[in-house]
Amino acid sequence: MLTVTTDPGHGGRWTSLRSPAREWLWHRPAPERGLAAPGDAFADAGGLEECVPTVRGLPDHGDVWARAWTVSGETQHVGAGSFTLARTLTPTAEGVAADYTLTAAPGFRFVWAAHALLDLSADATLHMPPGAATRLFPEAAPLLPGPWPPGAPWVAGAWPAPHGVPMDRLGPDDGTAVGAVVDADLCCVHDGDDRLALLLRADRQPVSTALWRNLAGFPPERPYRSTGVEPMLGRVFDLADAGPGDAARVPATGEVRWRLTLTPSCRCPEPPAPKEDRPWT
Repeated sequence: MLTVTTDPGHGGRWTSLRSPAREWLWHRPAPERGLAAPGDAFADAGGLEECVPTVRGLPDHGDVWARAWTVSGETQHVGAGSFTLARTLTPTAEGVAADYTLTAAPGFRFVWAAHALLDLSADATLHMPPGAATRLFPEAAPLLPGPWPPGAPWVAGAWPAPHGVPMDRLGPDDGTAVGAVVDADLCCVHDGDDRLALLLRADRQPVSTALWRNLAGFPPERPYRSTGVEPMLGRVFDLADAGPGDAARVPATGEVRWRLTLTPSCRCPEPPAPKEDRPWT
């Protein structure tokens, strides 16, 4: 089973995701996190942050991580001007389910990510369907075999090693930091004998898994190691980069609902037909 602890007063941040064997969430000292206000630069204390309506861009890591959430029974919710977000956490037979509702005017576009920074060893591996379409973002440019296409917000390849970058393995610190978005709704994390599965379901919305493989390459002035496995609505980190189908959109009902399920065991995704590196379609 899994247990979750959250901090509604500080952005609804998940401060613990614990199985009987371990704590899964990574943390780092960040005293400024407790003092953060809407519009501030992101203060990375680890845990799991709710990032909406964007991750990168403005507001930095979205518009709810620095706002106090309100608790009403089993539900926590927050308002940010143009939208409200509600979350209910429920124990399941094996893990925990997080049910979300975003309410906004029809047509409102957004990206949401469960920005989970995991405490993983250098031997940990990530498992998603081989061949799944994967976008690499510009910080990956030094790792590619050729030059970055001028002006491109991303390059597309195939999981697990788009353009030769092994995104499924962590390894020791090497001074790199790479972001990617994978066309997969399920990611299985293996770390020794421990397992964590993150599954996202949403009706008629783009679903993916974002990754942040920071092997002491970020930030440039004081780099540290962190690993993000981030179930996502949308296919880009920055809402400003979203083309058709790259962002979630509020329908005529005025609500978008989705469920994130986490379990301490997983059946790894089955591979689809192989795909070659190609633009996202």
